[in-house]
Amino acid sequence: MRLRCRQTFRSPINVAQTQKLCVGLVLATFLSACGVTARIEPYKQTNSVIREGEQVVVLARKHHATHEAEAEFIECISKGLAKGRDGLEVHSTTAFEDQLYPWFEPSLAPLNTDELTELLEKPGVLERVEATGVRFVVWLDGSTDRTASGGGITCAAGIGGAGCIGLAWWEDDARYDATIWDLESLTSAGTIYADFLGRSVMPAIIIPIPLIVRPRARACKGLTEQLKNFLTTPYGYGPGPELG
Repeated sequence: MRLRCRQTFRSPINVAQTQKLCVGLVLATFLSACGVTARIEPYKQTNSVIREGEQVVVLARKHHATHEAEAEFIECISKGLAKGRDGLEVHSTTAFEDQLYPWFEPSLAPLNTDELTELLEKPGVLERVEATGVRFVVWLDGSTDRTASGGGITCAAGIGGAGCIGLAWWEDDARYDATIWDLESLTSAGTIYADFLGRSVMPAIIIPIPLIVRPRARACKGLTEQLKNFLTTPYGYGPGPELG
């Protein structure tokens, strides 16, 4: 007895759809490899909170030029604190430094609350500070740096066309320390440490496709939320919402 086997194809293979499916699977793999991991550690050692009519100012710690917080990051934090229905009264960084010139220049700015006390004892300095309406000073120190990179992409052109293949990746680390001073009690109210590590990838399948994450923007948002909680919540202040 002879057996006959017949194979039936319900539809022809669609090469274009298969290619799209493969590209989608590859991109999904790369997407899972990029992202931001966050760590925020708040520590509040007083129960002081900002009251109506009081202001906060955000300044960059300027004694270490290589680690000075970027001007754009200072502006981002300041705008974030003032934004929304729960926004705080934020004093202009430039106006504060100009009004207290030269006491907050890099060579003269106080490094701790003891030096702040000595500064405010100088003739006319306390009056200038009180005139600003600022109750809390937020000192920011840190930066966003490229910490690692690797991979590579190769491109070529020929009679049939041009294209690229490969994978490049890099990591940026946004690390910032916020130290909060209470000018009313001349004490340090506490600190907030933020570390946002982001990995970006650029796969190349015919054309390079950049999948970029921005840890500094995430650090600004996360640190702003924590500072709002810090300045408006007395004892019992915690790490706030879960940050991804």
